[in-house]
Amino acid sequence: MRLDRFLALHTQHSQQTARLLIAAGRVSVNERIVRDGQQRIDRFTRVQLDDAVLQQHNALYLMLYKPGGYLSATCDPVHPTVMELLAEPLRQQLHLAGRLDRSTTGLLILTNDGLWSRRLTEPGRRIPKVYLVGTAEPIAAHAAECFAQGIHLAREGVDTSPAQLQLLAPCQARLTIHEGRHHQVKRMFHAVGNRVTSLHRESMGIIELDPALRPGQYRLLTPEEIASVPTAGSRLV
Repeated sequence: MRLDRFLALHTQHSQQTARLLIAAGRVSVNERIVRDGQQRIDRFTRVQLDDAVLQQHNALYLMLYKPGGYLSATCDPVHPTVMELLAEPLRQQLHLAGRLDRSTTGLLILTNDGLWSRRLTEPGRRIPKVYLVGTAEPIAAHAAECFAQGIHLAREGVDTSPAQLQLLAPCQARLTIHEGRHHQVKRMFHAVGNRVTSLHRESMGIIELDPALRPGQYRLLTPEEIASVPTAGSRLV
């Protein structure tokens, strides 16, 4: 629905007056002033006229303990998807805020709040993502220094942001990265002559996988976890 029509339906103002109110900067959509009456809104959009909230989006934020073998996708003709782990009413509402490979386990965030999920996953916001990594060969002594300097990804023609590698055992480490490029962790270890055999995401920012969850289980995010994602115009450093 167009914003000007929404205002006409939900207030005593005509559609023409609604356009004037919007042009005057008195209407905000998802907490931002909007001056275009043709902007599309849906039932998840927050709309406010002056101090009056006309529609509060029914936002949902979930953390899921993703098991191995599930695709981070809405549907697939061959493999099971993470959506199949959710209760039926939730499947049509939610999208993935960052994906994990089929074999990767751990923290996966799902929401119907598109602005929030973009803030969580945009590389420029530098929200740290922590992984527990298992490798085929002992991790080279120079790997931590290489990751700290950045690994060149030829496909994108960019260098990764500095990453922190904590060695836990000869073939196990905890890695903190600040992007989420395609197969990034596997490609970084390949660049230092190794192969990832297991990958488990432990956290995104301050949102940590709940230890009470078992693979396939999920829960709502807490208000503190939701609020931890930087607002528009800010970034985590």
